[in-house]
Amino acid sequence: MRLLHTSDWHLGRSFHRVNLLTAQEAFIDHLVETVRAERVDAVLVAGDIYDRAVPPLPAVELFDSALHRLGELGVPTVMISGNHDSARRLGVGARLMSRAGIHLRTTPKNCGTPVMLRDEHGDVALYGLPYLEPLLVRAEFAADRADHTTVLSAAMDRVRADLAARPAGTRSVVLAHAFVAGGVGCKSERDITAGGVAAVPAEVFDGVDYAALGHLHGAQTITERIRYSGSPLAYSFSEHLHRKGMWLVDLGPEGEISAERVDCPVPRRLARIKGTLEELLSDPALEAEEDAWVEATLTDAQRPYDPMARLSRRFAHVLALDFEPQGAAVDPLVSYAKRLRDRTDQQIAEDFVAHVRGHGPDAGERTVLHHALDAARVRAAAGETV
Repeated sequence: MRLLHTSDWHLGRSFHRVNLLTAQEAFIDHLVETVRAERVDAVLVAGDIYDRAVPPLPAVELFDSALHRLGELGVPTVMISGNHDSARRLGVGARLMSRAGIHLRTTPKNCGTPVMLRDEHGDVALYGLPYLEPLLVRAEFAADRADHTTVLSAAMDRVRADLAARPAGTRSVVLAHAFVAGGVGCKSERDITAGGVAAVPAEVFDGVDYAALGHLHGAQTITERIRYSGSPLAYSFSEHLHRKGMWLVDLGPEGEISAERVDCPVPRRLARIKGTLEELLSDPALEAEEDAWVEATLTDAQRPYDPMARLSRRFAHVLALDFEPQGAAVDPLVSYAKRLRDRTDQQIAEDFVAHVRGHGPDAGERTVLHHALDAARVRAAAGETV
């Protein structure tokens, strides 16, 4: 059986000030053509279809168009909700859509209920595990702890229990939206830390033939049977080295796996350049970057006059500007902003407390902050305004 594994469409998202709707439309065209040309038997979309819980109308219209086009191909499609999606909104009409071969899995109670397909070698069970916010789903799984490993393990226990009750030789595929240990993230992904631990061990997925993962934007292979497809488009300059695409996965008669990359259309290359303003404006080696989307870092000792306008005369698509002055005193505001980029919400909150009063929170205060952040995260996952 041939599967096309994709994820993290983030419909409705822009790239700095650039509207990506046209690029996302081109990706959907490419997806549909790949399904047709490669004779795909099923499409797997591992979450974050939208970029936010209440997406803009053009994004909804594009999703609607994608559903109709996939349905018209007669190729089953399994989709799960991600941490950016509103599971309730995305799941509206799921039972009706299943009649057209579009199977939306957005609720934890259906984790152990597969979409059953069949080829000449027998049955294939496709299990959709939507993003599981630990505090929201803990009761559903009677979990003794509210963390990602515990709830995802409980969901996988349901998968294995259902699979064990099926005929011997039934092959299995799981879709999940999570941060699996061994994966490499970037600055585009929303923090899903809960209970202080976000990453789950790859062993959680033992017992199934293939795990189609979403959440991380870089395509990567955790094991031969556990893969991230990555996002089809770059959504921050931290993705400038990513090769964007999808996995074309062949599931053999005994559950053996072979996979190859299918590259996605690139609307415009990303480039990161660094130097003084005069160096960037005159360096012939940067000629290749003149048509790229550019993030420029200036190293001038003093901020030059009107640098963005001057850069744009050479680099017409410069979108981001940063300053790292050589030999100058460190700007505390810039330094603090950069430190925030790689820290969790809990760490940022604790840093703020320390900054305001001169010392960090004690154990009790850290617990209060932790509970407050978890409550905000739960409300966001439920699609509420925070």
